[in-house]
Amino acid sequence: MKGLFVTFEGIEGAGKSTQAKELYNYLKEQNPKVALTREPGGTDTGKKIREILLTPTEEVFPSLAELFLYEADRVLHVENKIKPLLEKGYIVISDRYIDSTLAYQGYARNIDKEVVKYLNKLATDNLTPDITFLIDIPVEEGLKRIREERGFDRIEQEDIDFHKKLREGFLKIAQEEKNRVVVIDGLNSPQEISAKIIKIFESRFKEYL
Repeated sequence: MKGLFVTFEGIEGAGKSTQAKELYNYLKEQNPKVALTREPGGTDTGKKIREILLTPTEEVFPSLAELFLYEADRVLHVENKIKPLLEKGYIVISDRYIDSTLAYQGYARNIDKEVVKYLNKLATDNLTPDITFLIDIPVEEGLKRIREERGFDRIEQEDIDFHKKLREGFLKIAQEEKNRVVVIDGLNSPQEISAKIIKIFESRFKEYL
């Protein structure tokens, strides 16, 4: 059986990492060939890139430099981890992928969206997820959760307008790719969200259970 590629997306504080882990834990009980990974930082070299991207700095960090670093991380991730696992028939769950780059660097940073899409295709060798769960919450709620839990990294400390553009970007992507992207209300309880995601997964991909 061929592998299956599942991604989780959302603004800061949406709870996507929690839900990616919940789905992983559920699937692990049904199928031993399941892997959980993330972007940036899904490989050893990628972890170093992640630290550069998320550590606050007083140095000017141009948007293009940010974009290129994310894409460099993605090439390493796809070639060293995602593709090899998919070729072995694994269900691969990734916490963030191409939609994040289009939302963050395209919609929120205002880099030409066609350029971002082209670089995404180049970096992934056109590897698209089979399904994407977009956990959607209001910006204020997401930032409130982060502030209470741990404080902000370099990206999270951007102003409120940045985060609003980000959410709008994710929702536009979902609207344009309705067959792939499933929008989930992130204001429900984690248990309710997890149950809904599992139900959708079971209905679409029961052959993997």
